[in-house]
Amino acid sequence: MRKYRRVDHRAVPLFRNVSERDWRDWRWQMRNAIRDVETLGKVIQLDAEERGHLGEVLKRFRMAITPYYAALMDRAYKLCSVRLQAVPSLKELHAEEGDLDDPLHEDVDSPVPGLTHRYPDRVLFLVTNICSMYCRHCTRRRMVGGKDQHLSARNIAAGLEYIRRHREVRDVLLSGGDPLTLADGQLERIVRAVRKIPHVEIIRIGSRTPVVMPMRITPGLVAMLRRYHPIYVNTHFNHYAEVTADSKEACERLADAGIPVGNQSVLLRDVNDCPRIMKKLVHELLMIRVRPYYIYQCDMSKGIGHFRTSIAKGMEIIENLRGHTSGLAVPTFVVDAPGGGGKIPLMPNTLLSMSDKRVILRNYEGVITAYTQPENIYSDCWCELCKRDEYGPLDGVAMLELGKKVHLEPKGLVRVRRHRHDR
Repeated sequence: MRKYRRVDHRAVPLFRNVSERDWRDWRWQMRNAIRDVETLGKVIQLDAEERGHLGEVLKRFRMAITPYYAALMDRAYKLCSVRLQAVPSLKELHAEEGDLDDPLHEDVDSPVPGLTHRYPDRVLFLVTNICSMYCRHCTRRRMVGGKDQHLSARNIAAGLEYIRRHREVRDVLLSGGDPLTLADGQLERIVRAVRKIPHVEIIRIGSRTPVVMPMRITPGLVAMLRRYHPIYVNTHFNHYAEVTADSKEACERLADAGIPVGNQSVLLRDVNDCPRIMKKLVHELLMIRVRPYYIYQCDMSKGIGHFRTSIAKGMEIIENLRGHTSGLAVPTFVVDAPGGGGKIPLMPNTLLSMSDKRVILRNYEGVITAYTQPENIYSDCWCELCKRDEYGPLDGVAMLELGKKVHLEPKGLVRVRRHRHDR
C-alpha cells in the first residue's frame, strides 16, 4: 500500500501550537490565511529584497495562502513548485504584450451579472468572488482577490431565472471564486434551486479546495451534495507535490459519494512545464480516483505572463503521454481562446496524409501505417434523433457539415465594408 505524505503543521513554527481540531476546521483555515509579509516570513525564509518586492506587489494584488498549503511549501527553496503558485512575485507587475483583464470575454458573454453563456448548452455561474487561496496564476484576478463577497441574492436569482428561461441549458458549472467557500446551507440553496430546473441535467462544481484546503470536503458537505445527483467536481492539481494523504482523503470522500472528480491543470513555467512532472502527476491523480481532464495553456491575463510557456511545450507533454501511458491518464491540452472563442483542443499531428482510399497515420513510436477506407465511405443515419433538432448543432463548423450553412464569415472584413459602402 502506497504511503502518502501527511502534512505536519507542527513542523512549522507559526502553527506549532495549533490544535488538531482547529487545523482540521476549514473555517479556521480561512480565518487564518496568510495575507501579509510579516506572517509569511514566519513560514518561509524571506530576504530583504523579497520583502520589498512583496510589499510592492501587495499594493496591487492581494495574497491569501491557507495554513495547510503554506505548510506544503519549502521553507528555503525559492523555486518550490508549491511556493511559486502561492507567493506573489514582482513579475506580476509586468504586463506582457497581449495581456488582458478579461481574456476569455467572460464579462462580455454575461447576460446577467455572474453568469456567462458562451457554449450552446451550458453556462458558467460565478456564485462568489472569494477563494480560500489566491493562486498567483489566476485568470480571474480582475474579480477574485478584490472585494471579498459572494454573489448577491438578487444576482443569484437573476442567474437562476436566466437558466429557467433558456431551455437549451442542460449543464450548469458553479464556479467563482470558489463555491466551496460558501457554507453548506448557502451552497445547498443554490444547488437545490438549479436542480429544480427541469431541463438542467448535470451540475458541476469547480473548486480548488481539495488541493489547498482539503478539510473543506467534510462528511456533511458530501452528504448534502449527493442528494442532488448527478453532481461532478472539477479540481485543480498542478504538481504531484500537492497530492497528500489529506487531499487523497478529500477526493476519495467525494468519489465514495458518487461524485466523479476531474482535474484541470494549468501549464505553468517552472511549476509543471516538464513531461516527466506531468506524467507523475497524472499517475498520482488516478491513484486517488481523480481523472485527468484538461491541461490548460496559461491564459493571457494581466500579471501572469511570467507563468506562460510556448504552446509547443503543451504539445510536447501530450506527445510524451499519449501511447506512453494509459489513455485514462491523458488529459486534453486546450487553449482557451482569447476573445471568448472557447476551448480549442490541440495535440500532435498523427494524421500524415489522406487519399480517397487510404488514410496515413503515425503512432507514438513513429510507426507509419495505412488505414484502408471502406468501399462505401458515406454514412447515412436513419435514427429517430436525426429527425429532431434537440441533439443537433446550433452553430459553428458542424452547421457547414450538415449543409445548413455554406460559409462562416469573420466580422469586419474589408471587402464586406467596401461592398456596403458602394451600395
